[in-house]
Amino acid sequence: MTEAPAPEFVIREYLREHLMPHFLCPGCGHGIALRALLWAVHELGITKDRLAIVSGIGCSGRIGAYVDANTFHVTHGRPLAFATGLKLARPDLEVVVITGDGDCLAIGGNHLIHACRRNLNITCMMLNNEVYGMTGGQVSPTTSNSRYTTTTPLGNFEPTFDACALAEGAGAGFVGREITLQTPALKNLLREGLAYPGFAFIEVISDCTEIYGRKNDLGNSAEMVLSQKAAARPDVYTNSVDRPFRPNQLRTGVLARKDRPEYAAARQRHLQSLGNVE
Repeated sequence: MTEAPAPEFVIREYLREHLMPHFLCPGCGHGIALRALLWAVHELGITKDRLAIVSGIGCSGRIGAYVDANTFHVTHGRPLAFATGLKLARPDLEVVVITGDGDCLAIGGNHLIHACRRNLNITCMMLNNEVYGMTGGQVSPTTSNSRYTTTTPLGNFEPTFDACALAEGAGAGFVGREITLQTPALKNLLREGLAYPGFAFIEVISDCTEIYGRKNDLGNSAEMVLSQKAAARPDVYTNSVDRPFRPNQLRTGVLARKDRPEYAAARQRHLQSLGNVE
């Protein structure tokens, strides 16, 4: 007897349509990332009642409001802190954080490294468009060298964060990266992260056509995502002398996966060993 096929994914079933039209600029990659996330949620059979999305400030933070589930729009840089409390209070919920490169790596950087260290069962999707897109186009921790922003009118000279390397170094059990152009691959990566029993950090390389791309003459959205595709290198771990990895290439796919004690379960075992709980 064969299994019945899963119902078709219809994104409208997961959205608050009364909030449409959305606020995103034409060509923004954030909507594609949201679609990939909800597609993964659908395939895993996570019901809307069980799904909790916590988002911070910025364009990335705004997209969570469109999801017809339990959604929390919190203060700048703090979605991981709020999500930690939510997951500990309601372990039955599938808690997903949607954050941006400024929200997560600048004011929220300390929360990120400690979320990685603790390994609580939360999925963090960080949308990286290299700029503070909603609040004026300022430089962010991931703005590429020599790029122009409103706060770097002569070009950015600061080194950038490798968000995935930072997350892995801080102890995240699952780390991955993908570009929005590879939507099925991004969906599969998010699905793996959601299913991982611990903290999963997934960086999504998105594009900000209006604020960042226009200021830096990067072309339209199609040209920006094709440039991202050209830089992506999903087989980086098969690096060899004849196929060397170049620093300007993006490592994509699952970058790290390791078995670590999940925070809530480890805390429960610790309290039981002290005789404080049944």
